[in-house]
Amino acid sequence: MEETIFQRTELLIGREKVERLGKRHVILFGVGGVGSWCAESLVRSGIRHLTIVDFDTVNITNINRQLVATMDTIGHAKVDVLRERLLSINPDAEIIAIQERFTEETAALFNLGSYDYIIDAIDSLKNKARLILMACQTKAILLSSMGAALKMNPNRIQVDEFWKVHGDPLARALRHYFKRQQEWPEKKFLCVFSDERLENEGEQNNGTHINGTVAHITAIFGFTLASLLVNDMQKDEP
Repeated sequence: MEETIFQRTELLIGREKVERLGKRHVILFGVGGVGSWCAESLVRSGIRHLTIVDFDTVNITNINRQLVATMDTIGHAKVDVLRERLLSINPDAEIIAIQERFTEETAALFNLGSYDYIIDAIDSLKNKARLILMACQTKAILLSSMGAALKMNPNRIQVDEFWKVHGDPLARALRHYFKRQQEWPEKKFLCVFSDERLENEGEQNNGTHINGTVAHITAIFGFTLASLLVNDMQKDEP
């Protein structure tokens, strides 16, 4: 069945590289607006070993931008909904769903060193910073999403090395965090970002400022993350 699923991909990149994609182990942190679309693209591209991590459940406010969110999935764990969908795309894939928050305290649960690719789509500054620092200590390739909120123009979405990201408040906050902690990523890694920043109508939720977000931006961020992994696989193996 997989030969049929990936026939068009094989016509583009060849069977050998599709088979290489199928052997890679990937872990994705955060399956909301960015991560859910990334996961879908990875599985449709031939990734067979994917671990998805997210602590949250589907909320009605997710419906405007998250692949997992429908009226039927409200209240369900995002990773469970997404796993079911991904297996409906490729039943032969190995999809591991972990409903957990990545923090400094839970980091050891994930065995980061066992993966070929680590994808960061975390929102929380402190947890995102910790994941970046720990991922950069492994041999895995790290790919990271910066902020997708307050964006409307897809033409402003870009890819660059973390220290070259510009016009993005989340990247700036991460750099300040590393400086305060006197901890630095041990290697370079690519980020998806946009230098666009729109005004926000503004809403407070339990003291937290909520930023506006739309589906076409979060999806492009997610698809771009997936493209970085798939294109990395086009390189000749050493």
